[in-house]
Amino acid sequence: MLDDYKEKQPIAYKILKNAIIKEKYSHAYIFETGGFSDSINLVLAFVKALECPHKYTNKKNCEKCPICTMIDTNNNPEIKIVNPDGMWIKKEQLKDLMQEFNKKAILGNKKIYIINNAEKLNQNSANTILKFLEEPEEGIIAILITDNIYNVLETIRSRCQIIKLKENSNNFNEENTNERLQTILNIETLDEETINKIEKTINLINYYENNHLKTIIYMQKLWHDYIKTKEDFIQSFEILVLYYKEILDNLLNKEQEIFVDYKEQIENIAAKNTIEEIKRKIITITEMKERIKYNCNTNLLMDKLIIELEGGIT
Repeated sequence: MLDDYKEKQPIAYKILKNAIIKEKYSHAYIFETGGFSDSINLVLAFVKALECPHKYTNKKNCEKCPICTMIDTNNNPEIKIVNPDGMWIKKEQLKDLMQEFNKKAILGNKKIYIINNAEKLNQNSANTILKFLEEPEEGIIAILITDNIYNVLETIRSRCQIIKLKENSNNFNEENTNERLQTILNIETLDEETINKIEKTINLINYYENNHLKTIIYMQKLWHDYIKTKEDFIQSFEILVLYYKEILDNLLNKEQEIFVDYKEQIENIAAKNTIEEIKRKIITITEMKERIKYNCNTNLLMDKLIIELEGGIT
């Protein structure tokens, strides 16, 4: 059940639990496993809560619930799991899924499909599922699971809420990390909205470091839809600086202190940059942050930031 992951995955748990309680869930999710070995069972625990008419997230009030039993035994007709067929997830698998999901739900009011190893969607199958995501039908929820969201097409990522899991570890102290972020960002609590802004800000950096100037084309979906007020911009620029400082620490062989969940992404970015390049990017972001105070056009500012991070255009 979902409550079993409260300590193991505190950030993901909080986001998913709030979605259940408030009935404000997305039509599509991507779970990035982050090396967490029990990711599929966490996803199934979330599915149980979505399907539960009482919104239960633990077994205290359950008595041999048939809904959970059918999910555990993979016999629930409203829940479908798609696994790769050989090397890839094939177009035919998704066509069969879509045809089946055109039928009305029998047991409840939701039908949920889970695509395991979503990075194995080839171009044809990705385009097939994209059409399903672009025009979501009421009562249908998509959940994609992948080890690395950047191996999933950007057009698919942009239509999903991203849930990042952290790897199995006994050394990571989530409470201390949250306290450090609260102090640095000068906020009282790390609520769901703030966590989402942190996620979106880091996603922007990760996308930029893989796509460079192309980032400008997708800036609306990557940034402007989520970071809107002057306070949002200033806070997010603080996060940009912090993230690049952790990348610099990686290059200097120092231990990460804050963004432990993003170890793999930080290592990938560090491998593509020199120490001097990261220092220059930190200075660029810091200088851009100062311009926010003068009521400048923030849309143009973000385009300018990407150009400056690239070293300017000559």
